[in-house]
Amino acid sequence: MDLAQRIRQHFLDSIDAKQMAMELLSPGIRIGAEKMVQTFISDGKILTCGNGGSAADAQHFAAEMVGRFERERPGLAAVALSTDTSAITAIANDYDYDLVFSKQVHALGRPGDLLIAISTSGNSANVISAIHAAHDRQMNVIAFTGRDGGQIGEILSGDDVHLCVPVQRTARIQEVHITMIHALCDAVDFMLLGGE
Repeated sequence: MDLAQRIRQHFLDSIDAKQMAMELLSPGIRIGAEKMVQTFISDGKILTCGNGGSAADAQHFAAEMVGRFERERPGLAAVALSTDTSAITAIANDYDYDLVFSKQVHALGRPGDLLIAISTSGNSANVISAIHAAHDRQMNVIAFTGRDGGQIGEILSGDDVHLCVPVQRTARIQEVHITMIHALCDAVDFMLLGGE
């Protein structure tokens, strides 16, 4: 395979992953969007977390809620837990890196709030701890994972939404995750603002 074919293969693999996810995950995305809207209508907030590229996705989602997605609307309450470097480094230094998100969920989360937890492997210890903290705080969870869902797939409750992208490559999982984030943002705007 030459370089041009290799580049083209990335696009083809991404298309395949997205088509599979569209069929498999669209119902869960709809349920997740409904839970998000209910959170906002009830004056709740959404907390988001993830590591590395998933941290960027968590921040991207929060920015779309607080600012806007594609249509003008009032800001919606969303906080990315990966953005407060003082809190993250203090918690990691004084306690353990596995607690950098859960300590924030315990401090900021309230019953009726929602956690969006992102882990491509489904095995990120600090994201798992955040999910446990969300359950402690009587919060629902929308989990974005990949592969077989990992440990996260095993700890979710019946009220949670698991959006697991069943492919192996991290890049493909992340590409589907960002598409799901955009679908959720659009669905929230559609439900709150009506059709265009």
